[in-house]
Amino acid sequence: MTAGRPRDARVTEAILDAVLAELGDKGFGGLTMDAVARRARVGKSALYRRWPSKVEMTADLMRALSVSTDPAPDTGSFAGDIRVLLDEVLTWLTDDRVRRVYPDLLAEAQRTPALGEALMTYVGRPRRARATAVLERAAERGELDVNADQEVIMDALAALVFWRLIALGKPVTAQHLDRVAAAVCTMARGAGPLGEPGLSCVDRVE
Repeated sequence: MTAGRPRDARVTEAILDAVLAELGDKGFGGLTMDAVARRARVGKSALYRRWPSKVEMTADLMRALSVSTDPAPDTGSFAGDIRVLLDEVLTWLTDDRVRRVYPDLLAEAQRTPALGEALMTYVGRPRRARATAVLERAAERGELDVNADQEVIMDALAALVFWRLIALGKPVTAQHLDRVAAAVCTMARGAGPLGEPGLSCVDRVE
């Protein structure tokens, strides 16, 4: 945002609500400052006092769509913690605001570095930080094999839910999340056979 007189928080909120609505209706490609100003019922100058372009304006909107920054869940077991994280991913992705705009912004981020950085700041890094805390506790409890690929585990937590829900358009049930949790637990056991480690993880999913 540019420097100047203090901004009215209510106006800023109204503008960002309008940005969200416009993104949902038209996508980033169809988003214009004129349309946002009309929807928010403010002068276009109110937008430009806050953001130099629609890119910065949309990047700022990512704050409203950010994932939880609360402490990572600690249920006492890796399986339980993973299941909570998966529930959180599903809740976030099924939020109507997120579901309408996130896939489009994710694609646009490949072309617009500022949006990519905003998505990492408000979505990617906080999510991975919480997953890292869960993995570190699992290692301390002896639930994480030294051969486990922690990067793949962190990728799988969101990607498996995103792919089924957004890419395939299929429902994600509690039973499906149980299966994803079991698969992640198997990964946590390292490079050994899939049978016994996977079964022990399934037994521990709450």
